[in-house]
Amino acid sequence: NIFMIEKKKTELYQELGLQARDLRFQHVMSIATRNNRIIMRMEFLKAVITPEFLLILDYRNLSLEHWLLHELASQLAGEGQLVTYSLPFEFRAIEAILQYWISKLQGRLNTLQPQILETLEALVDPKLLSVDRSKLHILLQNGKSLSELETDLKVFKETILEILDEEEVIEELCLSKWTDPQVFEESTSGIDHAEEMELLLENYYRQAEDLANEARELRVLIDDSESIIFINLDSHRNVMMRLNLQLTMGTFSVSLFGLIGVAFGMNLESSLEEDPRIFWLVTGIMFLGSGLIWRRLLSFLGRHLDPPLPPHVPAVVKKSQPATGRVEIKSSLKGETFGLSRSTLTNQ
Repeated sequence: NIFMIEKKKTELYQELGLQARDLRFQHVMSIATRNNRIIMRMEFLKAVITPEFLLILDYRNLSLEHWLLHELASQLAGEGQLVTYSLPFEFRAIEAILQYWISKLQGRLNTLQPQILETLEALVDPKLLSVDRSKLHILLQNGKSLSELETDLKVFKETILEILDEEEVIEELCLSKWTDPQVFEESTSGIDHAEEMELLLENYYRQAEDLANEARELRVLIDDSESIIFINLDSHRNVMMRLNLQLTMGTFSVSLFGLIGVAFGMNLESSLEEDPRIFWLVTGIMFLGSGLIWRRLLSFLGRHLDPPLPPHVPAVVKKSQPATGRVEIKSSLKGETFGLSRSTLTNQ
């Protein structure tokens, strides 16, 4: 039976036997017990579990109606359980809340993953010569969302791990074991409810670990793609710098032989300007000299900027020895002044 009630906070914590700080909303994640009550804080979701009921605090502004009305009822009723005996109410309530939170984290990851993969595929496309800034902005937003998801997964795992490390806390989570005689009888007959609670928490810890691994793979993929983008940008930058250097060398070559034209352009008389062929001769010398100088500068640039070839490693030639022969090498070292060694070769 799911229904809504409205009560003052003072009346509520007095009825539950809790303190006012236990019902205070905090954006944290914790699972604690007090006075045979389980207090679960899953950031915006806060619940109080007793052996008889599950109390979700102020859910009206959290869009939880679908979960409360369609999914939570069947989970609390114990439908679809793959066990031969029914678990106590608090087990089903804890599992319902943990399952809801894991589903929320899984949904966030399923939303981010295709967006990140699509953006990375567009950014590392070799056909694109420039990087789309809008794609980079989308990748930045998705990276922030992925970081928040990784933080939430880490906090969720740490919260469960703290309980798994404390056997007394696991025993305290089994509320019906100390209040319901039937459950206590089951615990004495061989059903260890503390072990069941530990297995339940370990199950959701492993699910959170799997989600964290998937998020970590996306983070590694983003980092690798960023490295590829930086390499492509460096490559384009190097091409532009090389082109600028080549144009600078061409300008230098033309300017160097342009001094000849400057010399003839002065207001000085000589016998060369009277010859009609001297203009074409000087112009040809200027262009030819500029081209030769530019060619030599380009070859110099190529020798110093292109990567050197790997050194040639000569192949080791093995000489075949006769089948009936044997070679013995005897060497002796003597502590001479220059540290020379003598070797004797004996062929038998």
